[in-house]
Amino acid sequence: MSRIGKHPVAIPAGVTVSIDGQRVRAEGKLGTLDRTLMREVVISRDDEGVRVAPRDDSLRARMMWGTARTLVANLVEGVSSGFTRKMEITGVGYRAQVQGDNLMLQLGYSHDVVYPMPEGIKIVCPDQTHIIVSGSSKELVGQVAAEIRAYRPIEPYKGKGIKYEGEFVLRKEGKKK
Repeated sequence: MSRIGKHPVAIPAGVTVSIDGQRVRAEGKLGTLDRTLMREVVISRDDEGVRVAPRDDSLRARMMWGTARTLVANLVEGVSSGFTRKMEITGVGYRAQVQGDNLMLQLGYSHDVVYPMPEGIKIVCPDQTHIIVSGSSKELVGQVAAEIRAYRPIEPYKGKGIKYEGEFVLRKEGKKK
């Protein structure tokens, strides 16, 4: 039995949620998001918020129950407050800056890496060694952050590369003479 799925998704002030069959649409100050949920769950709205329940007692319906509830909660949170992913760049000569709609990365390659910002995502560089990715879709924010990190993942010997803020890097000892 899902412990997450039992709780209704609270709808904050300024957010409207509409349900049309399996399609959930959330509108708020940060825009509009919609998603079609799997057919194994039933979505309903009451005075407490949006409730998700399994359609039957099958194993798949019970597995999708908590997942569907979390997807609806992410829609509501995304249009009300949004999501943010902070990243740090470590390494001599490694830096990032925003130029127009592109993120310019200097990561020790013979060329600059140009990353075009997708629609609905805002990338900010408060200084040359920090990147802040923000947007209303949790899925898209995480995907963009992962793509940026993939250009130069953190390496374990010197700790150089791009990492998420708060990520722990297990350092390795180099060769011994």
